[in-house]
Amino acid sequence: MLEGYALLAVTYLVWGSIGALVRYADAPESVLIVVRMAIAVAVLGALFARRATFTELRACAVRGRLLLMGVISPTCLLLFFVTLRLTDVAIGMFLLFMAPVYVALLAPRIMGQRPDRIVAPALVVALAGMVAILLPAFVGAGDVSLAGLACGVATGLLFAAYQLIVKSVSRQVRSSTIVLVELTCVIVFLLPLALWQAAGMDQGLTQRDWVSAVAMGLFATALAYMLYIEGVRRVRVEHASILGYLEPVSAPLYALVLLGETPAVTTLGGGALIVAAGLLIVRYGAADVAPEPGRPPLEVAAGPEAGTGGAAGTGTGAAAPLTGDAKAPPIR
Repeated sequence: MLEGYALLAVTYLVWGSIGALVRYADAPESVLIVVRMAIAVAVLGALFARRATFTELRACAVRGRLLLMGVISPTCLLLFFVTLRLTDVAIGMFLLFMAPVYVALLAPRIMGQRPDRIVAPALVVALAGMVAILLPAFVGAGDVSLAGLACGVATGLLFAAYQLIVKSVSRQVRSSTIVLVELTCVIVFLLPLALWQAAGMDQGLTQRDWVSAVAMGLFATALAYMLYIEGVRRVRVEHASILGYLEPVSAPLYALVLLGETPAVTTLGGGALIVAAGLLIVRYGAADVAPEPGRPPLEVAAGPEAGTGGAAGTGTGAAAPLTGDAKAPPIR
């Protein structure tokens, strides 16, 4: 379980760099997202896209959830950008990071697990830290758009749904397959907007744009998404969601290094509270349970007789359940 927490902590610390890298670049956000995702798909496709990947997609019972995840991910991104434009960064970030609250309320019922008693106090501490980080911006906020608030609430709900779906498929499909499906869906969904915004650019991608896109594509996408899925596979989804508050903690550090922006005292205090919440989860959090009740494990054909009956495994060949890391076939 500690390995899962470590994977998630690294993921969120890497994701914290995205804001500074986007501000470092000049290109529109949608263009950067599509280029970043395309770079990640090219790298992960070269490493993991094999015939077994497509066979797994045809054979698994969660294709609908994978597609839904692929639609929710870019929709959440777009709504988040709309929220930032109609409100401000503080409100947009706060409403996005209401997602752990929704996850904590929904996960025990959806996942069939008993509620973890440490989640509520850790969530309160993390939210207090988030408020401390965003307090200066809240104080200076003026009139707020109701449409912006609605988009922000929808962003948080969709982000929570995304995390629950990822958890539900993480034990039934390889991490590389999940990531490739999601990133491909994001590209398809955002490509029209990216092309439209790219047509309005005065020039092509600059050197700063490429540096930002490559860094995000390799580290904040290809590497971080794989670590995220592997981390979520190993821990309770409520814990993974609360640890996500490490992302806004690390963001000011990247802003300091890349942009020369000094974090405020409230940012440092809020970051300390969020780190404390993460330590509560790691120290006192309940262990994750094995596969979700009521959900059959994915069966993957094994042995020389695996080819009998087609890709979907309808023949008489032996089958090995993909229920956990120990039984999962190696990623190729």
